[in-house]
Order: sequence, then structure tokens, then C-alpha cells
Amino acid sequence: MILLVDKIEKSFGARTLFTGATLQVNAGERYALVGPNGAGKTTLLKIIMGIDSPDAGSVTFAKDANVGYLEQETKLAGDSSVIREVMDAAIEIKTMGERAAELQLKIAEAGESGEVPQAMLDEYGHVQDRFERLGGYELESNARQILAGLGFKPTDFDQPCSEFSGGWQMRIALAKLFLRHPDVLLLDEPTNHLDLESVQWLRGFISAYDGAVLIVSHDRAFMDACVDHVAALENRRITTYTGNYSSYLKQREDNLEQMRAKRAAQEREIAHMQVFVDKFRYKPTKAAQAQERMRRIEQIKSELVILPEGHKHVNFKFPDPPRSGDMVIKLEDFAKRYGSKTLYEHADLTLYRGDRVALVGPNGAGKSTLLKMLIGQEPPTEGVRSLGTNVGVAYYAQHQLEGLKEGNTVLQEIDSVAPAWTVPQQRSLLGAFLFAGEDVDKRVGVLSGGERARLALAKMLVAPEALLCLDEPTNHLDIDSVDMLENALKSFPGTIVLISHDEHLVRAVANRVVDIRDGKLTVYDGDYDYYLFKREDLAARAAAGEAQSESAPKQQDRQRTDEPQAPSPREGKKTKEQRRAEAAARAELNRRLKGTKDRLKKVEAELDVKRARYDELMVLMASEELYADQDKFNAALLEYNGLKQELPALEDEWLELSTTIEEETARGLA
Repeated sequence: MILLVDKIEKSFGARTLFTGATLQVNAGERYALVGPNGAGKTTLLKIIMGIDSPDAGSVTFAKDANVGYLEQETKLAGDSSVIREVMDAAIEIKTMGERAAELQLKIAEAGESGEVPQAMLDEYGHVQDRFERLGGYELESNARQILAGLGFKPTDFDQPCSEFSGGWQMRIALAKLFLRHPDVLLLDEPTNHLDLESVQWLRGFISAYDGAVLIVSHDRAFMDACVDHVAALENRRITTYTGNYSSYLKQREDNLEQMRAKRAAQEREIAHMQVFVDKFRYKPTKAAQAQERMRRIEQIKSELVILPEGHKHVNFKFPDPPRSGDMVIKLEDFAKRYGSKTLYEHADLTLYRGDRVALVGPNGAGKSTLLKMLIGQEPPTEGVRSLGTNVGVAYYAQHQLEGLKEGNTVLQEIDSVAPAWTVPQQRSLLGAFLFAGEDVDKRVGVLSGGERARLALAKMLVAPEALLCLDEPTNHLDIDSVDMLENALKSFPGTIVLISHDEHLVRAVANRVVDIRDGKLTVYDGDYDYYLFKREDLAARAAAGEAQSESAPKQQDRQRTDEPQAPSPREGKKTKEQRRAEAAARAELNRRLKGTKDRLKKVEAELDVKRARYDELMVLMASEELYADQDKFNAALLEYNGLKQELPALEDEWLELSTTIEEETARGLA
């Protein structure tokens, strides 16, 4: 055990966040802390760090455990360089190095005068071992690697911290934390100010981290890649699950099904006994039995299963934008320069109605600049920007949160952009953005960062334009809010241009990808997975080309000195021997894979049958008639739980068989 949160309780006025919340984190474990908006995730991190205090309960760390905490927002002071700011944070490592040098000197002096005390040798061994483990000898090298992974260029390392924006200062704070290498790492939304490539680097860093990690994040792909446990804040308590975020969702749904079934059985038993009580409670010959059933009813009520609060999902049809022409916007032969720095030159980009475009690439490549050029906020240095017929532009970025009026209520903010809407219509819209009941009467000044982001998005989508440009719209949003935004964007009939570090959102929304790097724009007419495939394919071809070009001179030298070579067949024409050999190879491959292909057909047929039965059971278990028949309900639940176990195993086997056939075919025909 390296961290124990024991029976924590915390309330704010009449609102209770935690009641007996308990969590034990062991060394090397990586936890995601999840829960609905307002469940108290950030509050729990602050209680663990001692920034906030619980009403009851305790937080305990292992002896000598070093703890690091990244808040959602931070501000660096001073004008020290980036590399100096990061290295100066490693106080514990430097102190250990100084102590190791001091002990080394004392040991040498003691050795000259007599026997060295064992306690001194033990301390030196402990200090030296920890200094090496924390990277004391490679401190500057590690600092540079971390900064590079977080998107900083070598030329940035010596720049003053004060010259960087808030998002980049958050990255510096992250680098300081990682260089310290604490035993317990607490991260509150660490991906908020990163781009996709930096998020991928962070995944690898967290996955390989040898300390304990507790992360609050809304990025599902990130959590899937780097956590091995989930701590869910539900019903004011903490429930722990083993596995990544996707595994947690499956386990949680399985648990919910069992809890719903038990709750339904409890309610049926209460209703059954209540009929007897109502009928016979005043009949002398049955009064004792009625009293016994009343006591039993009260006992069951005290043991009723409490179902966790469901995730908030509200369906809302956003107004369609004005219908535009087929061509929405065009940038022709354009360039963008800032002084001597050129972002891109001789570039072209045309977007059409229905395009959902993700802009990707490293930090500083010019993604946000391109977005601003599309909306007309930044003019191109050269080239022409042309809007299509009936095209208006809407733009969302973090700075638009500042445009909200602190004194207005949430409802008043919406009314300012939709004055013709009725209050029920406005409330319906706000409900889609997870503002329910009294939430609409909150003042903007008391809203959290996530609530402000949702409100700004709602204002933009009240009367959307044909072209939506979104720069990191998921920052500060929780998972339910990201789901809502994802559904809204997927059903939007206009054109979308999106910059986001949330891989799940990009994968769900984008149908075109524009990669911006090294002064070039490369358009991929496919989704994000297609883009990744093409990038990997191009990288592999480039690597193969380099290897071939390096070996070519050696091959030419060998041809000069070896025996004369036999003339080769003309390119593209195969000899009879080659064709015969290829036919024999195909026949052998088919013979070898026959058993695998036969099994694949059987698995596919079995999957079709069991998936169909699974869907039937889902419909059946939603009917009230089934709950009225206990035996049928139990049989259906048993079969349903069996299929829940069998389907993933069959799907895994199908994937393994398909992969084997593909790999063997590629190898056999190579």
C-alpha cells in the first residue's frame, strides 16, 4: 500500500459528496478516477494532497512516499528559462545527490582512520540507489526528453517561462512534475493542453511509469491506453474495478444488470406481501401473519439495492444551419508567414458540405492559425480565401468563455442569443448541455470551467452556421458532456473543422484529416484510422527506401567484382518456372490454412446466431411481462449472462483466426 483513503466524508452545505469513501492504491498501480460531473473528483484529489480537509476519515501514505500533484490550472512565476525551471523542481533528487557525495566523503575519511560504521554504509547504499533510480545522473538529459515529448522544441528550452501562454505553462508544470519522479502522481485533466501527438507520448510515459498514478480525465482513449484500474465515484462512495476504462464500462453494466434484477426481485416480494397485508391486517385470524409480513417488508426496504445514478443522456435536435452550396470554403495557393517564420507556402485546401475535418500535426505547425484563416480572423500572407454560397462561419475556442457575462444566469445567456425561443425551448436546449432544474438559474460567475465551456458551446449551436470551426472544444468537459457534443457533431448536416487532443472524439467525428507539418498540408480523404494507416505505410516505405539506397552502392560494388550476371527477365513478365512456383506456393498455402478457414466459418456462423439471440434477450428483458414470471426471468437472465461471457471469447477467436489467415497469406505470397 502506498496510498490509503479511508472512509472519507465531505459535504458542502446540504450537498454531500462522499460518505465512507475508501480507496487503496498500491505501488505501480495506475488508477483513473471517474464519475459524473460534480461528483467530487477534483475535491478528492485536493483532500489527498492536504489542500482541502475531509469532514471525517483519513488519508495515509507509505513511509517516505513522495507525492506530486498537477492541478487543472496553474501559473508559473519568474523569468527563468524553461530548462532551468524544470530542473530546479527536482529538489529531492538534487538533495539526494548532495547527501550521497557527503556520505561518500565521510566513508572515505572513516576508512582512513578505522572501521566504517555499518549504519553509514547502509544509508549511503539507500541514498545512492534512490538517486540512481530517480535518474539523478541523467537529470538534464531526462528534462530535455520530457520537454521534447510534451511538444517543446530545442530552441524553446532557453526561452523565459513568462513568454509562454497558459497552455504551454501547464506543460512546463507537467514536465517539472515528471522530472521529480514522485512515488505517487496525481493528475487532474493532464491532456487538456496537449495535442494528439503529445497525448500519445504521455500515454507511453504513464504506461511505463514505475510509481503509482491517479488520473482524472475525460479522454477515454487515453485512459484505455494507460490505466489498469478504475475508481468510480458513485452514490457518494468509491467502487474500484480492475482493467482499463472500456473494461470498467463492461463490468459496471454487468454489475448494474445484477443489481437491477435483485432490486426488481425485492420490489416484487414487497408488492406481493403488501397485497396480503392490505387484505388481512384487520382480520383477527390473520392479524399475526399480516404483522409478520409488515416486519418483513420493513426489513427488505432497509436492504433495498441502491442503483447508482445513471449517466445523463438527453436527446436534442439542434437547428439545421442554412443550406450552403456544395463548395463551402476554398484557400488557393496560400501562404502564411510571421516575419522570417513560414508556416506553409503554396498550399491549397477546399472543403465541401458535409465534410467533418480534423486538423492534426505537432504543436506550432499552424493548426490554430489555419483555423483562424478559415474563419477570416487571420488573413493569409499570400493567396485567396473564397466562401461558398450561403456560408456563414461559427467559431469556438477557449477564449470565448471570457465573453460570458459574469452577472448573467445561464438562462439569460441563452436568451441573449435566442430571444425568440420560449423558456421551455431554452430549458430543453440547456438540458442537452446538462444544465437541469435549478442549474439554469446559476450565475455565470459561479460556474466551473466545464460548465462555462458547455454554456459557450450551447450559445454557438443555438443558431449554427454552415461552417463550424472548433478549437479544442472538449477542454474542461466531462465524459457525459463529450458524449453530448460527439452526438451533436455527428448529426450536424453542415461542415465542421475540428482541432482536438481527444482521440475518441476525432475518431468518432472526422471523415477527412488534414495533416500539417514541416510547412506542408496533406489531405487524407478518410477517417482518422485511415489517416493513421497511411502515415504508418508512408513511414515504412520511407524507411525501406532509405535502407535500399544505402545498400545500392554495396550491391554495385559486388556486381563489379563478381562473375558476370545472367540476364534477368524483363520487368513485369514472369518466367514459366516463376509462375509454376507461385501456383505451387498458393496451393500449399490453401492446404495449410484449410482448417483455420473452416473454423473461421463456424465461428462466424455461431457469432451470428448468438448475437441475434443476445438482441432478442435485450428486448425481452425490457418487457414488464417477463418480470412478472420469476422462473422465466431467471432463465432469461442466466442465458443473457452466459452470452455476455461467450460473445467476447468468440469475437477474440474470430479476430485471432482472421489475423492468422491475413499474416500467413501475406507471408506465403511475399
